Amino acid sequence: MRHILTEMKTLVFIIAFVSTFIGRVVDQNGEPVPYATVYPEIAPEWGTATNNDGFFRFEANLTKDSRIIVSCIGYEKKTVLAESLYSVGPEDGLYSVVLKEQPIALEETVIAAKKSKQRNKRKQMAALLHAVYVKLEEQFPDNNAQYRVVSDARMLSDGSTWGMEQMIANIVVLPEQAREGRDSVQFQGRFCKRFFDARKRAQADSILASDALERMEQKSAPKGAPANMLRKAANAVDSGVVVHRALFAIGNMRYDFEQAMSDTKHWTVSNESEGETVLTHTQSVSKYLGCFKMTFQRHYIVDSRTYEVRRFSEHAEVKVFIPFGIKLNADQLQMLNLVNMSESSIEKFRLKRLRGTVDLNTIYQRKDGHVYILEKNMICDAHILGSKKAEIPLVIKATQRVTDLQTENIQPLSPSQITRRVKREIVEIY
Repeated sequence: MRHILTEMKTLVFIIAFVSTFIGRVVDQNGEPVPYATVYPEIAPEWGTATNNDGFFRFEANLTKDSRIIVSCIGYEKKTVLAESLYSVGPEDGLYSVVLKEQPIALEETVIAAKKSKQRNKRKQMAALLHAVYVKLEEQFPDNNAQYRVVSDARMLSDGSTWGMEQMIANIVVLPEQAREGRDSVQFQGRFCKRFFDARKRAQADSILASDALERMEQKSAPKGAPANMLRKAANAVDSGVVVHRALFAIGNMRYDFEQAMSDTKHWTVSNESEGETVLTHTQSVSKYLGCFKMTFQRHYIVDSRTYEVRRFSEHAEVKVFIPFGIKLNADQLQMLNLVNMSESSIEKFRLKRLRGTVDLNTIYQRKDGHVYILEKNMICDAHILGSKKAEIPLVIKATQRVTDLQTENIQPLSPSQITRRVKREIVEIY
């Protein structure tokens, strides 16, 4: 019987028609990993997410050697072959994918490191920073690039995930069009899936309806505004694009390093194992008579011998106080639309206080002697206080992984490509 099933599998994959793929995702302790994404590398839009018990099931048109990507924020990405997950019937058993933890913040590593004697020697520190920056210029040239990414933004409330949005997107980076040394980043959402626990789906339906934000923006648009203006406004903040676009744009390593080089007194250096050195820059910002306060640390993990940057991590703490509150604009309202607020509550919400932390990791890949982004991970843990004692805990865990990179013949995206409404699919997971 098993011999026949094996032959059937081979035949099915040769024909490569739509087949069912099932499995379970667990951590190294055998515990289920909920809301892990599972998708074919060649067509992420066919993928799905695991339920609270780690199980998944999806249908796709694949061959047996097609690569399946399994990923989740806080874990290393894993690749398995399609034939491992293909099932003819219940007799096949269930394939388990084990994910290894991948910490987001590097603060513990830095604190545990022994401080180098160079710490308080500004001349030596300046020389070290200059050596690293020379390498940064070699590693990160001002070349245009186009990325294809799978971006997941996962929303949590009271410690449990209630929903996740996955967006497949094209990102074009145009350094020559940048201002103040930053890259010009163009974001085009191509396809979007929203995954919900079936029990919580009803709570989110009213807020995440495709036309809810459009109705809000039409109310706030000038009277007599043409229809095309209304459509453009709605599309510009479509479907939480703000979250996915911001994740790629933040953490411009080379620019931030260049700006901080002369500030040697706020740099520390830690010697790590495995030939790595961690350079840390700490900075505090206070604006608007202390209404906005931000402290952040940027960690540059470099090769101790060559000074090449291997990874980049950033930790930020933010406090905002607005004495009379402020009515949020459409982009900011869309952020609140990702948490469980009703449409009427969003319209009336006035922000008065905000506090939170953001941790960001960036991992790089090398191509043709240069370095490009491979993956970004972020955890945002915030607490928003509005008028009339309205409080919103906002926790977002997001990861963005590059599935394709082009470095030649890059063309800018057109305005219509950037603002076109992204196709959506609502997926309930059980």
